[in-house]
Amino acid sequence: MRTKLIFFLSAIFLASSSFVHAQDAPVKPSVATGDVTSITAEKIILKTTNGEVTVELNDKTEFKRVSPEKPSLKTAMAAAASDIGTGDKLMVTGVLSADKKTIPARAVYLMTKADIAQKQSKDAAEWTTRGISGRVASVDPATGQIGVEVRGLAGSTTVAVTPKEDAVFRRYAPNSVKYSEATVGTVQQIQVGDMLRALGDKNADGTAFAAEEVLTGAFQTVAGAVKSVDVAKNEVVITDSRTKKDVTVELGTASVMKKFPEEMATRMAAFQGGQGRGGMRPGGAGRPEGAAQGERPAGAQGGRGGQRSGGIDDMLDRFPNITAADLKAGDVIAVSSSKNNTPERISAIKLLAGVEPFLKAAQAQGTNSGRRDQGGQSLSIPGLDGIDFQ
Repeated sequence: MRTKLIFFLSAIFLASSSFVHAQDAPVKPSVATGDVTSITAEKIILKTTNGEVTVELNDKTEFKRVSPEKPSLKTAMAAAASDIGTGDKLMVTGVLSADKKTIPARAVYLMTKADIAQKQSKDAAEWTTRGISGRVASVDPATGQIGVEVRGLAGSTTVAVTPKEDAVFRRYAPNSVKYSEATVGTVQQIQVGDMLRALGDKNADGTAFAAEEVLTGAFQTVAGAVKSVDVAKNEVVITDSRTKKDVTVELGTASVMKKFPEEMATRMAAFQGGQGRGGMRPGGAGRPEGAAQGERPAGAQGGRGGQRSGGIDDMLDRFPNITAADLKAGDVIAVSSSKNNTPERISAIKLLAGVEPFLKAAQAQGTNSGRRDQGGQSLSIPGLDGIDFQ
């Protein structure tokens, strides 16, 4: 997270985490940012990544409301303490106490929980209707053009993504798929095999895409049968179905742990494999029955431009939550994680149980195409590459 006061508030207020920053000299201005846990006429309790901070209010404290739509100090509007509620995000300026637990507020900049939710909903809708997602198949750093393999129910296509003149490049933070935690990036960071999401305009036949924002990250999907579970350490060991080697999965950083309902996983895996066409919705919408308006997240339906009224993450929300204690030896799970230099130990970003039908479908496709295993690119499990707008 940024540690300078001169930032515009978008990266701070839209982030799900927060920080406290104080300069070395105690008389220098400080900044505290975080979520409101309680508020009275005299003080606000702010939850930050370094613990709780008490924000002391007085008759000279200035209050400003910042819109997530235009998150800058220049567009801040006058507000009052009465506008602040639990769950809102604040940036407070003042002089932080030596123990970093109290700050008499000179100015309080506010983003309300409702305003943030509205902005996130709008962003999610835009990425759904004007987005594309897939795996990077090629990249030309000189021209900025990126070849992206976009998977759909009927197969995959390659789309040429060309950044617009003022395009913004962002990179997912390690072990995170949160949009708000992405950092400014460059086209030079993009590698073949990266996951990519882009916002922009697709041409008529869906073969080219003019991007105004490009978001990439180096992720991997590891799937296999659970070998052992350590609830105390919040870890599981799985046997990677591709490499046949044991992988220790740390679950402490997982943002999502869900279980696919068996019937739905079977139906969706069969549809991916070109079977079970009877599961199509009437009218040829290109989705299996029960697939909750999209087998893949925003933009993953190939030539349809990614337009849909919902997403896989909406469906995942309705799946049962699980913990390490719910897993047992023999269960088949899939985990998304950042790529690292220690493939024998990974940190889970998302974990999905009940995915055995997808592995079987991938292995069957590999056999039919002459490959002995499913490989890293052909394994497609809905929900593991979802984007979060928090």
